[in-house]
Amino acid sequence: MDSAIILAFIMCFAFQCYTCVYIKPEQIHLSYGEDPTYMVVKWSTSNASMSSTGMIALKSAGVKPNKAVQGRSEQFVDPGTAHHTQYIHTVTFSGLSPGSEYVYQVGSLTEDVWSQVYTFRAMRSGSDWSPSVALYGDFGLSNHQSLQRLTLDKEKGMYDAILHVGDFAYDMDSDNGYTGDKFMNMVEPLASELPYMTCPGNHENKYNFTHYKRRFSMPSDENGDLMFYSFNMGPVHFISLSTEYYFFIQYGLVQALRQYYWLLDDLKEANKPENRKQRPWIIAYGHRPMYCSNTDKDDCTKHHSIVRDGIPVIHKYGLEQMFYDYGVDLAIWAHEHSYERLWPVFDDKVYNGSKTEPYTNPKAPVHIITGSAGCQENHDPFIPDPRPWSAFRSDDYGYTRMKVFNSSHLYLEQVSDDKGGAVIDKIWIKKDSHGRFH
Repeated sequence: MDSAIILAFIMCFAFQCYTCVYIKPEQIHLSYGEDPTYMVVKWSTSNASMSSTGMIALKSAGVKPNKAVQGRSEQFVDPGTAHHTQYIHTVTFSGLSPGSEYVYQVGSLTEDVWSQVYTFRAMRSGSDWSPSVALYGDFGLSNHQSLQRLTLDKEKGMYDAILHVGDFAYDMDSDNGYTGDKFMNMVEPLASELPYMTCPGNHENKYNFTHYKRRFSMPSDENGDLMFYSFNMGPVHFISLSTEYYFFIQYGLVQALRQYYWLLDDLKEANKPENRKQRPWIIAYGHRPMYCSNTDKDDCTKHHSIVRDGIPVIHKYGLEQMFYDYGVDLAIWAHEHSYERLWPVFDDKVYNGSKTEPYTNPKAPVHIITGSAGCQENHDPFIPDPRPWSAFRSDDYGYTRMKVFNSSHLYLEQVSDDKGGAVIDKIWIKKDSHGRFH
């Protein structure tokens, strides 16, 4: 073979390898933006020079993404010994038509390298619709038990968004950050088409939560570090919190106080009559629960839980009293590798609506722990005799589905992956009115 032909073949092959390996977009995931007309997409490459571009179009037969939207690129160097370097790209699609479906792809205009085409639906506007959400925490790269079933649910169009309540990959910083890369690629089939809303867990703490802060984009950056935020979705005001400030004091005593007063202001705003009328449900989610009946001696097993009661010794700046005072309807947690549903509870006491209908007009927040999506640390066992506030518990691998039908009816069910997708628990929370519990 002629040497010139061989050289051309080698150069062509090398270029293909370069574009496939070094600058092909990966780890693609969505999050909600400032309002229903925004959607944020984030992805990673190993190349510094490529432009950050998203292409988008309203979904219709035969239409390909055709409108270019420029974004930004930031270098991310894992602080580990290998200094694994990647470039994280962020594009915000704006001017969306609420409730409409879009096709999009991400990549680079300069290198003409693109991802495959994905689809998402912009959030519907207003509060008069019924959002459906998948809920889970503690989801690892290995033993990712629930992934296939969640993906099948997504393909059936069952969800508007996903809430991942802390602990990603186990851990994103492991293997100099390559574990985080693999995990983000693993969940890409979910997160590239459904907004993947998050909160930090204890397994994100390395390097002051650097991987969490750099890899995700959430709706509000008012606090400056992406560790807590709120957003509206249909008739729900969602609040995402960092429970980790209470446990990694070297990173955040000041931030813990900042979050506390931010939350106080957020709940006051959400409880203004005009706002509570439009978004009657207030749902908070954070990683470490206030209550649990596991045997592992975690914070939630103790009589004076730090998350509930606040900073040790002074017992101030805890969350339970504020949740009660400002009428948080539902609190979603993870951390324990199990599922547990509580009766309405406050200050260690049960406040059911009635004996026959405990979740009809409950007199305290309802708590759900859903930390059994699957990870290599396996299950957390339960104590033999649960406390009176424990209503149902299971250590099956699985996840939770939630649908908020309207201002008065909210439905939750727990899916067991161990039992082939069977629903092993379900409740309706029914409320004639929303607001403070006293």
